[in-house]
Amino acid sequence: MSEVEEDAQALVDLGRSVVERAIEAGADVAEAGVHNGSHLSVKVRMHEPELVEEAGSRALGLRVLVGQRVASTYTSDLSEPGQRTLIEDALELARLSESDEFAGPPDPSELSSESQWQDLDTFDESVSQISADEALEHALRGERAAFDFDPRITNSEGASFTRARGVSALITSGGFAGSDHGTFASIVVNPVADDEGGKKRSGYHWSASRHYADLEDSAAVGEEAARRTIAQLGAKKLPTQELAVVFDKDAARSILGLFAGCVLGGAIWRKSSYLVDRVGTRVASDLVDIVDDPLLPRAPGSRAFDGEGLLSHRNVVVQNGVLKTYLMDTYCARKLGLRSTASASRSPAGGISPSTSNLVLKASSQSRDELIADTKHGLYVTSMMGFGFNAVTGDFSRGASGFLIQDGELADPVSEVTISLNLDQLLQRIDAVADDLDHRTAIASPTFRVSSMTLAGS
Repeated sequence: MSEVEEDAQALVDLGRSVVERAIEAGADVAEAGVHNGSHLSVKVRMHEPELVEEAGSRALGLRVLVGQRVASTYTSDLSEPGQRTLIEDALELARLSESDEFAGPPDPSELSSESQWQDLDTFDESVSQISADEALEHALRGERAAFDFDPRITNSEGASFTRARGVSALITSGGFAGSDHGTFASIVVNPVADDEGGKKRSGYHWSASRHYADLEDSAAVGEEAARRTIAQLGAKKLPTQELAVVFDKDAARSILGLFAGCVLGGAIWRKSSYLVDRVGTRVASDLVDIVDDPLLPRAPGSRAFDGEGLLSHRNVVVQNGVLKTYLMDTYCARKLGLRSTASASRSPAGGISPSTSNLVLKASSQSRDELIADTKHGLYVTSMMGFGFNAVTGDFSRGASGFLIQDGELADPVSEVTISLNLDQLLQRIDAVADDLDHRTAIASPTFRVSSMTLAGS
């Protein structure tokens, strides 16, 4: 048995013991989530180390039901007295809670077992073995490459390298016992260039992966960060107008993230989403397919089972622009009179809510360059600022920067403008989707174009 398997078994044993004791103490239902992890983060700035932080974490979360009354609590004290206090506190909180007719675990027949789980290749021991010195060298190489790329790079907001390792287990009195483990590493470089009028232009680039070998070379990350920073020099406002807007894949991911929050079951039953009662209706153009896929190998949000022990499966959320489903845990499904989509996420404190896993807007066969070449006049958005979104109405307005598109080519850099359009209309006006999807993040989108948006500028 490997070290990570031993760690996982130890967490399962601990969780099972706590669940059994909680039932003996008076809980009708008990669920324990146990986590053990380690984290290393380093940062350099101006060729000097600025931060080296390494820490371990552990947590034991307990969720209990006494009748239909629910309580969740957690502790980082895994000693015998700590476990005893956790159980007592959880039961006391439950007895003080209001009864909820929709509360309760999934039916035992819905729970998954180890024989059904896929190996999603989310763990790489070599990530765990990255030392602080090695992490610092990655960060230093990235920042050095940015400075060497162009003499106009005169400052830096730093370069960071992070690696994390985690093992977790879930045990329920309904008969589920399972464990999961994963690793993650990332590097980000953030150079600064001097622009006219004393302005500073800051750009960045980053790479992230569950496997060390899949991480982009540090020097290449630094060079790309410098390239993006230099490209912003001389950025100007544009006159207020209506024009096509092309969102690069990072900005497009941000748009998809807004949509994600509106499709979760909790937002639907609370009626805090513009997508209430919209299943079966058009919510995007027919070019848009959105899937939530927890079974992608090596992806950030992959999981063999959800936070309640249900077997993970791919959910088609939007197909040819039509909304097919909300993403739900057991509680939301009961509130809405539907079935869980195995989308439950469990917090360290034991609370459960629906979440996305790997939410992806599917790519097409058109390249990003071909999409831009097909755009006569527009704005190519590379970053957005602010939080101008109302989930209830769908109204969207954000500060943006990027590049003017003229006759199919990227032209002058643009900054200090605002783009706005209701999200419902924005998604329905998508008239081109590119092929440049990657899975650095759990919410991912390729570049796409919106046929017309309002730009407020000078």
